[in-house]
Amino acid sequence: MAEFTVNPTRFDPYKNFKFRVKWDGKYVAGISKVSMLKRTTEVVKHREGGDPSTSRKSPGRTEFEAITLERGVTHDTEFEVWAEKVWQLGNTAGSEVSLADFRKDIILELLNEAGQVAISYKVYRCWVSEYQAWPDLDANANAVAIQHIKLENEGWERDLSVTEPQEPTVTPPT
Repeated sequence: MAEFTVNPTRFDPYKNFKFRVKWDGKYVAGISKVSMLKRTTEVVKHREGGDPSTSRKSPGRTEFEAITLERGVTHDTEFEVWAEKVWQLGNTAGSEVSLADFRKDIILELLNEAGQVAISYKVYRCWVSEYQAWPDLDANANAVAIQHIKLENEGWERDLSVTEPQEPTVTPPT
């Protein structure tokens, strides 16, 4: 088991508004929302033949929920390019999916208030199951146009090589 060192001066939990998403070795611009990381393990109930009144429980199959990424609509085509690797209109039969590279591993980083990486998760074998190019348009609304992708994945794990950062102190000018 990994050994953690604890910063004795940090009492506050990390905030949920400072984060980054990385795939293909680069950070993706403008992401404003990432859904939760959640896994569920089925419960397999069974009982012994000689004990009819008590059931036992064992872990079964584990499922990882899809992750949704949202960002404002811009000219950046990262979401669209990835979504088209799964299915592209107009391609010839049998080549609608880019089987060689439609899956990607992504990295989700949570930053502390100073912008240092505090916690990182690796998400494996992601692919786009849903792509929304833009939202409902409404001339009476006052909102940012948001696009999103839904990423199916085959699991995630915390990157234990990312340790708690040494938080900076601010020295007042003399």
